[in-house]
Amino acid sequence: MARPQMLKLREVLTEIGMSRAAFYRMRARGQAPRLRKLPNGQVRVSRADLDAWWESCAENAA
Repeated sequence: MARPQMLKLREVLTEIGMSRAAFYRMRARGQAPRLRKLPNGQVRVSRADLDAWWESCAENAA
């Protein structure tokens, strides 16, 4: 079974066109995709979580 694609925060920020500060403000309000912290302290976002977040943004905008 294939492992889910995990994106670095930098990749996510580039894809959604947002600064790190704005992303963390959204995260504090509970409006950002889920972050997963690795044992070495780095964070990742799964592709599935990011896609689901995009879908929820589209639904909220409609």
